[in-house]
Amino acid sequence: MPRSSDLPDCFYQNQPILISPSRPTPKHSLYLSNLDDQKFLRFSIKYLYLFRKSTSLDALKYSLSRVLVDYYPLAGRLRTSSEDEQKLEIDCNGEGAVFAEAFMDCTADDFLEVSSRPNRSWRKLLYRIEAHSFLDIPPLIVQVTSLRCGGMILCTAINHCLCDGIGTSQFLHAWAHITAKPNGDLPIAPFHSRHVLKPRNPPQIPFDHPGFTRIAPGKDLNLNQYLQSQPLVPTSLTFTPSHILELKRHCTPSLKCTTFEALASHTWRSWVKALDLSPSLHVKLLFSVNVRKRLKPEIPQGYYGNGFVLGCAESTVKEVVSGNLHSGVKLVQQAKSALTDDNVKSMIDLLEDKTVKTDLSATLVISQWSKLGLEDLDFGEGKPLQMGPLLSDIYCLFLPVIGDFDATRVLLSMPECAVDKFEYYMKDLSDRDDYDVGNGYEGEDNGLMI
Repeated sequence: MPRSSDLPDCFYQNQPILISPSRPTPKHSLYLSNLDDQKFLRFSIKYLYLFRKSTSLDALKYSLSRVLVDYYPLAGRLRTSSEDEQKLEIDCNGEGAVFAEAFMDCTADDFLEVSSRPNRSWRKLLYRIEAHSFLDIPPLIVQVTSLRCGGMILCTAINHCLCDGIGTSQFLHAWAHITAKPNGDLPIAPFHSRHVLKPRNPPQIPFDHPGFTRIAPGKDLNLNQYLQSQPLVPTSLTFTPSHILELKRHCTPSLKCTTFEALASHTWRSWVKALDLSPSLHVKLLFSVNVRKRLKPEIPQGYYGNGFVLGCAESTVKEVVSGNLHSGVKLVQQAKSALTDDNVKSMIDLLEDKTVKTDLSATLVISQWSKLGLEDLDFGEGKPLQMGPLLSDIYCLFLPVIGDFDATRVLLSMPECAVDKFEYYMKDLSDRDDYDVGNGYEGEDNGLMI
């Protein structure tokens, strides 16, 4: 493999095939909740797994056909509702998931050397479907790439309108379980119905929901559009338990906080400082919050649809930059505590209005992939050497670290001109008020891995 981080080409001996459920499944339309069919979620979650030892392709295809009996909506197709053209639903027609087989002339160790930050060449690890629109892309696409060393890279694209992170993890573990133990039962039976999150009629919206907006972007600065227009560079930093403890010390003893709260606040502040924004600009932090157990009654076990909402912390650039970790953590905690049963139901009702959209105008979005068990996937030949996204973009991911459950890898893409500043501020755990990077980072090396 070349010294550059670009991967060699994939070789496809055969065209991809459709894997259908191994026996007949219910044929009907599956209602999608207002949390499922937000325009914000009209994309596929793309996972990449690297395994030292490959699993039989025939075994993977057979077990996939079996697990699609239980998760049959993933073998269907998205379509617009006949009653409302702005509403999506699943046509549970059993058409099947796309399964591609490829070979790449590299080893697992070659890939590990370049795996800290995704790059564009990784896209070849997932078969590209030529489609006119998002609706034409099958909800589940799989590519298994065999490596020269006998290892494999497994990439999956799972439509976010059908599953959230917890749901994708539940499905992938079910597939792995059936592969490793063909005669075993599923660990968790899937719960399909989305009516548990159906809006009320008439809608009741007694709360403000700052994570959403009805206002189209005007002539004022739209940071999201600016970021999307810039050449973006992925940046990745791993926070060990000792790094996280050092962050938490800035809050204790007056304020107890979780790892996520401390790291989210630190990442948001570093992001804002690195972008050199106007002090008066209003900025937001949106982060995923699982509401399965916050609702009354609780969402049934096995629910694999979107059971999360976005918490919203907001402030001005000046307050974020001049504040400390303690103040940022309090904003995150207040945003989480606001998401009561009544608040979430109000949000679901609000989303009946299709002019409402997630406010991304000056916003950092954090999605937590750690603590979902995604890194524990085992098809019978051992757990992965590497797990993460196929691509990196302006959304920030908190990723698991293989072999260290309490560590977190922070990954996002920044404009090239801001990457060094962002990494400098992320590595500075002193919690000092510092606007300028100066001539370079001369501080003590704290061991953060990039």
